[in-house]
Amino acid sequence: MWRRSPVTGELQLCLVHRPKYDDWSWPKGKLRRGEDPLAGALREVTEETGHTAAPSAELPSTHYLAKGRPKRVRYWAAEAVSGTFTPNDEIDRILWLPPDAARSRLTAPGDAALVDALLAVLRPAAP
Repeated sequence: MWRRSPVTGELQLCLVHRPKYDDWSWPKGKLRRGEDPLAGALREVTEETGHTAAPSAELPSTHYLAKGRPKRVRYWAAEAVSGTFTPNDEIDRILWLPPDAARSRLTAPGDAALVDALLAVLRPAAP
C-alpha cells in the first residue's frame, strides 16, 4: 500500500510490524476458503492497517516454505484511500516510509524487491 505524504506530497509505502515475529513486512494474510485473492488482499490490508485501498497492478508473488510447506503470497499496488490505524495483537505499529527507507526497514530480504516492482508500476517508462 502506498500514499502521497500529507505534508510533502512525496511517495510513502506502508509497512507493518508484527510483534509475534518482531519483523517489518508488507501487509498480508491468509485467504478465506473460496475468497478471491484480490478481495482477500484488500480485506487483510484493511484489517492490519485500518486503511482502505484502491488496487491497481498486480506485483510479483513471493514464494517460501512455511512449516515445511510451500507458500505463495500475491501482492498488488494499492493506494491508501482512507482510514486510521489502531494497534492490535497481530500488528502493533505501521510506518509510512519513502521507498529507500522502506527497502532498508523490511526484515525479509526478498520483500525489498517489491519496492522496485511498485516503483515501476507508479513510474511508467517514458515514451
